[in-house]
Amino acid sequence: MELRIVCLPGDGIGPEVVAAAERVLTRVAERFGHRLLVERHDFAGASWDRTGEAFPDAVRAACAAAPAILLGAVGDPRHDRLPQAERPERALLELRRMLGAYANLRPVRVDTVLPHSPFRPEAIEGADLLIVRELTGGIYYGEPRGIRGEGRNRVGVNTLRYDVAEIERIARVAFRAAGRRRGLVCSVDKANVLESSALWREVVASLAGEFPNVTLDHMYVDRAAMELVRDPRQFDVILTGNMFGDILSDEAAILAGSLGLLPSASVGDGGGLYEPVHGSAPDIVGQGIANPLAAISSAAMMLDLTFGLEEEARAVEAAVRACLRGDRLPRDLGGDASTEEIAGRVLDAL
Repeated sequence: MELRIVCLPGDGIGPEVVAAAERVLTRVAERFGHRLLVERHDFAGASWDRTGEAFPDAVRAACAAAPAILLGAVGDPRHDRLPQAERPERALLELRRMLGAYANLRPVRVDTVLPHSPFRPEAIEGADLLIVRELTGGIYYGEPRGIRGEGRNRVGVNTLRYDVAEIERIARVAFRAAGRRRGLVCSVDKANVLESSALWREVVASLAGEFPNVTLDHMYVDRAAMELVRDPRQFDVILTGNMFGDILSDEAAILAGSLGLLPSASVGDGGGLYEPVHGSAPDIVGQGIANPLAAISSAAMMLDLTFGLEEEARAVEAAVRACLRGDRLPRDLGGDASTEEIAGRVLDAL
């Protein structure tokens, strides 16, 4: 099978972790008899530094035509001086919108409670949940937005907006995912104070009858944040909006052990976008200590969701778990293994 992907290494540690994920994909292709074709492009801050554009037309065209995109990270403090609308980070929002990637899937699985974890093993071991985050609507995209006025009269405005169609399509993703898992959907909102959340709850509830094998529950976001750390094993699929999903998935990362372990897939109308949840980590760039496991696990999600290669994806996931059970861990998990060493251990396990 031909595996054609576009790689956007991006900023900060992005190139380091994407290189590790590419090595794993190359090994998978060799082991299972596939042909891997990789097209690389600068993106976001890296592209801005070279061309003055964060998302040039040539990169747009390549991404629009790609079955799958592997992204490293976006963001560089050197660009914080730019106006908000011109910052390279906006390129990621444009990419998601261009792809129609309205569903962000963020799995969190606790197979091994790592030594540095703040949780007792009996409290979180066996937790296995999927956060389904709406990705192209809500407060990150709503209009009007901006900062207006002068001096002390300046006002910052953002608009939290969802329509019925946006809610229906992301809810169906969550219900279908739950049907392949344990059959539980917890829809997270703030319906007691937000009209957009009240509509969200109404629309999600109206769809439940289409999925008789799935049980639907609702939870306010503040309680959900508490329950995630109190009893994460109660959750199967968490369905929520853009901002709440952004926050809750980062909180859930500590269950696994670090943001450096969490992969994600953004899917919808076009090609799939796969990226680690962590940021660009400018403080450790070039030191060879970035944790590549989230990028590698994102590549596993790509194999499964875009290319339908479930066996290959499970092999990569098993190799990551084997690495985590070993005696050498990356820095963010309390060890001192380098990016290169961790990637090598995954390759050995494969």
